[in-house]
Formats: sequence, structure tokens, C-alpha cells
Amino acid sequence: MARILRDIIVNGRRAIALFDTGSARSYVLEELAKDAPRIKVKPYVVGLGGRMVTVTEECILRGEIEGLEFTVKAIPIDKLGRINGQEIGIIIGATAMEEWEIRIDMAKAEIDLTGLKRREFTEF
Repeated sequence: MARILRDIIVNGRRAIALFDTGSARSYVLEELAKDAPRIKVKPYVVGLGGRMVTVTEECILRGEIEGLEFTVKAIPIDKLGRINGQEIGIIIGATAMEEWEIRIDMAKAEIDLTGLKRREFTEF
């Protein structure tokens, strides 16, 4: 199974994103989330990269991929790890991908941004 890695912008900074359909939640390196709005949450524990992490806050991030903007709620983490020698800055989980209609084409090991591209926002 391929791991889908892409260069994206997170809060104005470049980062390597792992698009992970096996994770319901999204995670971001603390350094990329330092200026992001945060909310305190009732503590809960998640397993991440073979370790248990107690989550006490979540943040809202502005992302951009291929010039297309999206937002994501993520859990700030001190370390996410490396894949193929690249430091992962953010893990985009299934919930965020579903919200923004980002699809994974496993046969091609690519992400399909068709849904994100057709998003139109109309205010009344």
C-alpha cells in the first residue's frame, strides 16, 4: 500500500503532508501550529506512531495544496516522524479528507483534488 505524501502550505509555511485514510483525526507539528487558534478539550488518549499521546487541545489550521485552500482541525504534536527520509509536518486524516472531498487513488498512489477544485462558496 502506498503512502501519499505531498508538499502543502500550513498556516503560510511549507510542510510535508501524509494523507492517511486510516486515521480519523489530523495531527500537526507544534511548530506549524504555534500561531493557530486553539481550544482546550477534555483530555483523551490516542495511539500515534507506536506511542500513546494525551490530547488536551486542538487547533484550526489553514492549508493550501496546489493553490486550493482548506481548513483542518488538528491535534498539535511534538513529533510525527519521517517517511522516506522526509519529516512529516502534518497528517491529514479521513475526516478532513471527507469534508473537503479529497480522495485517494491507491492504484496511482496519488490524491484526487477534483472535489476540492469544484468547491464554490456562495454567500447570500
